[in-house]
Amino acid sequence: MPNVAVKDKLVLTEEERAELVSIARSRSLPAALALRARIVLACEGGAAALRVSSDLGINRSTVTKWRDRYAAHRLSGLYDELRPGRPRTVDDERVAELISTTLHTKPADGDTHWSTRGLASATGISKSSVQRYLQAFNLKPHRVESFKLSTDPFFIEKLRDVVGLYLNPPDNALVLCVDEKSQCQALERTQPMLPLGFGYVEGVTHDYVRHGTTTLFAALDVMSGQVLAQCRPRHRHQEFLAFLRAIDKAAPTELDVHCIADNYASHKHPKVRAWLAERPRWHMHFVPTYSSWLNQVEHFFSIITTRAIRRGSFTSVKDLVDKIDRFVQNYNQSCKPFTWTATAESILDKLARLCGRINGTGH
Repeated sequence: MPNVAVKDKLVLTEEERAELVSIARSRSLPAALALRARIVLACEGGAAALRVSSDLGINRSTVTKWRDRYAAHRLSGLYDELRPGRPRTVDDERVAELISTTLHTKPADGDTHWSTRGLASATGISKSSVQRYLQAFNLKPHRVESFKLSTDPFFIEKLRDVVGLYLNPPDNALVLCVDEKSQCQALERTQPMLPLGFGYVEGVTHDYVRHGTTTLFAALDVMSGQVLAQCRPRHRHQEFLAFLRAIDKAAPTELDVHCIADNYASHKHPKVRAWLAERPRWHMHFVPTYSSWLNQVEHFFSIITTRAIRRGSFTSVKDLVDKIDRFVQNYNQSCKPFTWTATAESILDKLARLCGRINGTGH
């Protein structure tokens, strides 16, 4: 077949050419769209379809199709046309019924929440369609999130106090987040662990031998991220006071100490208060009740639980304590401070939205 140019030459404007080049070079757009743009660019000026198909390694009919589509519809012609497809089997009223049932009712058989099969049975819509509509409306009846609103009458004042220490710490002072993680169990697995391998995860036995517990006291330096930690057999006010003495000994004498703690009874014991009253450089800041998330040391407890305690096997309490001490030493060598960005106003706004959702349920 002769390599003859088309009669009507394809002429592109500068703007069209720039747009087509951008589409052809894009790595984020669909590959088919990029190929169509290259076809049009190759056909500019009347190049024969046979030559373009040979250069691009595609069928000649593909070249003529997209060249003619572009000539007729310009850039919009490169995009796929909408296809009618099969008619809908679920109309808008049934979809609205499905959404209303999911949001405002509970299953009649005593279940606490809807499942896709339960919704399919209740509404007469197929299970796959129910799943598709729930995903489209971002409804997840199988999931639940826990929350707890503080009942502290001075919640706002304490919130602003603690957040202010995070965002604008005082000069010549240490800001420490202090708490204890009680009931750290020394659990010894009854059988050896199965190692991690290709295609399967690490395996541990579900049963164990209990060797006792310890309490981990920790003080997190907000500015450096370093942690001072001690393990004690119990978590009474005596142990808490001993830990405060250890902090006082380790902290430079020329610095004030701002200590953030929760409302546990041992933290407010009369002997603890008396000890603090004798040391004017110490300043206690208590987070509101049910607001342990305000204490940054809880993040450290989550880290040490995940990385050193939960999946461990310990032959004794001493073995557990030794491994905790070793983890803390290694952690302090490469630690970084937690970045706190939430302001008191943003937290109050979020709580206001939560309260609005609760009021909307009629509770």
